[in-house]
Amino acid sequence: MDHLRSAAWYQGADRNAYIHRAWMRRGLPDDALDATKPQIAIANTASDLTPCNMHLNEVAESVKQGVWAAGGVPYNLPVVSLGETQVKPTAMLWRNMAAMAMEEMFRANPIDGLVLLGGCDKTIPALLMAAASVNLPAIVVPGGPMLTGYFRGEALGCGTDVWRLSEEVRAGTITNAQFQESEQSTIRSKGHCNTMGTASTMAVVAEALGMTIPGFAGTPAADARLLKKSHETGRLIVDMVAAGRRPSDIMTRESFLNAIIAVAAVGGSTNAVVHLLAIAGRLGIELSLADFDAAGAGIPVMANLQPSGAFLMDDLHRAGGLLALLAQITDLLHPEPITVTGAPLVDALGGHPVYDDTVILPREAPLMADAGIAVLRGNLAPRGAIIKPSAASPELLQHVGPAVVFDSVEDMRARIDDPELDVTADSVLVLRGCGPRGYPGMPEVGNMPLPRKLLEAGVRDMVRISDARMSGTAYGTVILHVAPEAAAGGPLGLVRTGDIIRVDVAGRSLSVDVSEEELRSRGQSPASEAAYAKPSRGWAKLYVDHVMQADTGADLDFLVGSSGDEVSRESH
Repeated sequence: MDHLRSAAWYQGADRNAYIHRAWMRRGLPDDALDATKPQIAIANTASDLTPCNMHLNEVAESVKQGVWAAGGVPYNLPVVSLGETQVKPTAMLWRNMAAMAMEEMFRANPIDGLVLLGGCDKTIPALLMAAASVNLPAIVVPGGPMLTGYFRGEALGCGTDVWRLSEEVRAGTITNAQFQESEQSTIRSKGHCNTMGTASTMAVVAEALGMTIPGFAGTPAADARLLKKSHETGRLIVDMVAAGRRPSDIMTRESFLNAIIAVAAVGGSTNAVVHLLAIAGRLGIELSLADFDAAGAGIPVMANLQPSGAFLMDDLHRAGGLLALLAQITDLLHPEPITVTGAPLVDALGGHPVYDDTVILPREAPLMADAGIAVLRGNLAPRGAIIKPSAASPELLQHVGPAVVFDSVEDMRARIDDPELDVTADSVLVLRGCGPRGYPGMPEVGNMPLPRKLLEAGVRDMVRISDARMSGTAYGTVILHVAPEAAAGGPLGLVRTGDIIRVDVAGRSLSVDVSEEELRSRGQSPASEAAYAKPSRGWAKLYVDHVMQADTGADLDFLVGSSGDEVSRESH
């Protein structure tokens, strides 16, 4: 392997090579730094403050054993870790920072290949963005979902059932004490959310893009086979370095279209949209919201998983896993894209039967026949907004109603349960100031709680519209990622309470019954403007000054594209 990048650090008789070698010896075998030994970094997002990724140090040990077995030299490289449930104000604020820090560390160090250990929502996207920009041979190890927990004999979907039970408390159908009691049962084991939330969706995306060993996505974190696959991954990355197989060889435009199809087929999270757009942007691949609408059109939802369906992630694994599901729609996938193995993804789909067709539904009897993420446009969202029809109420997918506008998250929380709030089940709840720039970070608040008085009257869903995101574990008729956002001058900032809003998902339209002339004459709400983020220093200021809109992936404008793996200056 005379092409190894790490040779620029370790080979030679000069002082710099001496220093690089000497400081890394520390018990390594004598030949560990030879020109024939690939140096493999295990980019590890393990952290005690990222609960979903706590187990990744154990996973890293299995990867290390695989690397050693294949003739490589592994190194644990801790990288920025983002715990969706822990960090405030929102983990999305730091996805781009994590990707930037990862990219710089991958480029700066004597590394020939990368194993990317992720789990919680933002970690796999950030790792893939970084790997795309540095374009070293790389492979993803998804940390896996937790095992299903049970409360009073009923399976709990973490996230989805939290939203459901918390609304039932507000409706008065269960007590808060009962709700609190369920807390001990929700998180049963190591791993991320057990619903088809964003973490599971991004594992599906990584596999559909070709960036994992086929059959890895959805392997439960507590399953011994996850460690077996991690060992295999360690062996494979050494082969990838030898073959020179890089992310740009694997993640092509057709790979992204396959990922969109896979997300539709599993009823995946709307957050996949902004992450796929951002990853594609790092590779210089043209991908737009229109591609999500086109590639996802006519794709049946066959995964009967929460939040769209009934089952959970360990049920999917038991029923045959992602490969068994994709095998039913092989004819819809692009056949050319390869995986990290070097073979086409579609070649891995043979011989994977479905073992439980109540979990992986037959193609001819799906959960929904056409439920890919829908892109809506109109005078309320000139650059697009998205909705997940499989998680919505069918009767609300075409709806006309008066707006009830909230100028900020704080405004919404202060007034949503006010008995005097002028709202009915036909109203459309509008929340603004929660986009990438306005909050900042585009928090997961789009699935607003319903007004208490309507919950008590039996209402369980309403049309909700915002420039925010929502958790992949959430559900409801929720229109998200409105672009441009209010803080960027979008028309969402001009809507007033009482304006009539029209939603037509089948017709792909989202509009407000106000003339263009009238909208142009209106100013932004002073309350909204007062609530927009105005950071004066640090990452938040850099982010607000440079973040792009949701329809292009909400990356920073100066991070789009790739800088490759070359270090710009030599050490002295």
